[in-house]
Amino acid sequence: MNSKKILFITSEFPPEPGGIGNHAFHLASGLQQSGKEVQVMADYRNASAKEEQMFDSKQSFTVKRIPRKKILLLTYALRILTAYRLAKKTDLVLVSGKFSLWTGAFIKVMLKIRTIAIVHGSELKLNNSFLRNITNVCLHKFDNIIAVSNYTKSLLPTQDQEKARVIPNGFEIGSVGKQILPEQVNIYGLNLITVGNVTPRKGQHNVVNVLPALKERYPKLVYHIVGIPTEQDKIIKLATQLGVQENIIFHGKVDEAHKNCLLKESSIFIMLSQATAQGDVEGFGIAVLEANALGVPAIGATGCGIEDAIKEGYSGKLVNAQNTNEIVNAIEDILNNYLSYKQNAIHWSQNFTWKKVIEKYLRVIQ
Repeated sequence: MNSKKILFITSEFPPEPGGIGNHAFHLASGLQQSGKEVQVMADYRNASAKEEQMFDSKQSFTVKRIPRKKILLLTYALRILTAYRLAKKTDLVLVSGKFSLWTGAFIKVMLKIRTIAIVHGSELKLNNSFLRNITNVCLHKFDNIIAVSNYTKSLLPTQDQEKARVIPNGFEIGSVGKQILPEQVNIYGLNLITVGNVTPRKGQHNVVNVLPALKERYPKLVYHIVGIPTEQDKIIKLATQLGVQENIIFHGKVDEAHKNCLLKESSIFIMLSQATAQGDVEGFGIAVLEANALGVPAIGATGCGIEDAIKEGYSGKLVNAQNTNEIVNAIEDILNNYLSYKQNAIHWSQNFTWKKVIEKYLRVIQ
């Protein structure tokens, strides 16, 4: 079946931040450019809605936003009714995000239209067992399931893993100026960086825990933390207790150009993610590849989707996020072979460009 018209229901969408929304935007753009007629359905997440309306008006595809009501059940009802109405005029429904999965399953039952679910990770590990069971029942209704990593696929119910295909997230890097590949790194001025919301899932606290050991080897160590400072106070408290607060710089949320400059000036990208008690997990690791594309090798945690974003011993190293010795040894290995890791990281990142990712989606869709 050559699906020409596609309804894409997503729980997040720009200009508000969020990995699911960023993924949805690039996927919608790529499918539209490939000749599909894409309509995105998402919520208004900003109270004024003006920024979102301006953003939507500039896109090549159409966007239908659902206003959030004070009574949550009214929002749910409006989402479902709008999705049902739009789906009747399309050939295929793509869904991404928790509530979108439930909506997509409803559409499948009511209209018998082809539906494809995109799963990222956290929606499969909901802390509420009732909601988790509802999600599992819904997943079984879909014709196809796309998981963003092998780790995410492993979280699916066993009976649904056979119809699931892994397609990683894509990325793109804008203009960042001329890049210089140094022959070696000044290890005494080691610059580590993490990009992401400052939360337990992103694992900034795991990096801070290892800073005292690293500081003994690299006296001028600096750890750059870039991202929304959700739990920055907790990181400051931990760093103060460990005596490494002067080795950390918080940059907060920055624009793309500033972020890329910080990445280029860093020695190693490090993301020691971990699953939270609420079921929040790292489904893939786009920030890792963005760093790689700028020639920055990466260190990431095992036991999460980052395992698919790092080629062990090539673009970076995979470690136990709580094992100080593993992390210290990984940094030493990268620094001792820096030029090789740097060049390999750039080469590895090219496997995840949006052009290549869209081609994989088209093979599933068509």
